[in-house]
Amino acid sequence: MPRQHTLRLILGDQLNENHDWFKQPDKNVTYVLMEIRRETDYVTHHIQKVTAFFAAMRAFADRLRELGHRVVYLKLDDSKNRQAYDNRVPIPEPLFFDNDVSEIVRIIRQKKVPTIGEIQVDRLLWPTSRAQSLALLKSFVDDFLPAFGTYQDAMTVDNWYLFHSRLSFCLNTKMLHPLEVIDAAAKAWQNQASRITIQQIEGFVRQVLGWREYMRGIYWALMPELAEMNYFDHQAALPEFYWTGDTRMNCLRCAIDQSLKHAYAHHIQRLMITGNFALLAGVDPAAVDEWYLGIYIDAIQWVELPNTRAMSQFADGGQVATKPYISSAKYIHSMSDYCDTCDYNWKQRHGDMACPFNSLYWNFFEQHRPLLQKNPRVGMMYRVWDRMESREQKQVLKQADAYLKILNRL
Repeated sequence: MPRQHTLRLILGDQLNENHDWFKQPDKNVTYVLMEIRRETDYVTHHIQKVTAFFAAMRAFADRLRELGHRVVYLKLDDSKNRQAYDNRVPIPEPLFFDNDVSEIVRIIRQKKVPTIGEIQVDRLLWPTSRAQSLALLKSFVDDFLPAFGTYQDAMTVDNWYLFHSRLSFCLNTKMLHPLEVIDAAAKAWQNQASRITIQQIEGFVRQVLGWREYMRGIYWALMPELAEMNYFDHQAALPEFYWTGDTRMNCLRCAIDQSLKHAYAHHIQRLMITGNFALLAGVDPAAVDEWYLGIYIDAIQWVELPNTRAMSQFADGGQVATKPYISSAKYIHSMSDYCDTCDYNWKQRHGDMACPFNSLYWNFFEQHRPLLQKNPRVGMMYRVWDRMESREQKQVLKQADAYLKILNRL
């Protein structure tokens, strides 16, 4: 039986070549060193400090290679994932299925089961068997994985699946096991190292192993209390357009329309579009939970609720995520083409057709200052806000207040 491959992470303060790990090279062990922004940005460092750490890390990586060890070193200008879609890589033809579910739909409607969204009764696109699930897995690792990490956070009007695997339904119904999915992706990477870079495989494995399984643990650790948490005491109703897609905000219209049509949106559409807006608008997290649990094909409570209430809505006060995942329109514009055809102006904080995300973003920080200003990951935003002129702050907050009063008409 082949030996499992071991991946060992070396941090900048662990550059000890006399450690037992390095006594004997092993072809089944790979060492990884990374220059990452999370380490450079948690405080403002002296330029010599940052430079010295990176120089020492690079020298250590070279030394390990001299000693015969396998090393992967990621430089600061390498971390080539999470880019907006730029049309440089053609999106492969997706594997969809033509599952005829007309008889099931007939019974559902006959019995008047309440539902939302659309369906083609003679062409359900999602896999409904293990054989179809395995075929979808193969399609992903063969055709989509080589560009997955690069565009995993990208969003575009013209395509709803991009390079995503669409395997979450297969995983959450247990038609596929997480380990076999990871193994299939890792094997493809090992066999096609020139075609599938570390950024692609890392992004995918982290989603399945690093996040999905983490959510499983969080569910069992924090339930049932998690389902009642509401750190910001948000009470607003979910805007009506979440059920129809009828809004002038193009990012929300696209993400919601796609969800109603395909029962699917990828993680950034959920976190930074629909979830982001709900948090900025002060929506009751229970209403957000209900919407996510109902609309997505992969939504089972153990994975949906921790992602929604803790990660998306920060209703647990930071037990899962270290900061609220919110953004202004600037992030949405940088990761998508939604803003290009939107009625609202993504650059404006206030005024005629100013993007609602902008004023609501700053209003959120101001409203929740007592709960957030000491959070080291968002402290910088308070410094930015406090440097704004008083007149500008008042205009932004006035704009936010006006939008909050007409949420259903935005």
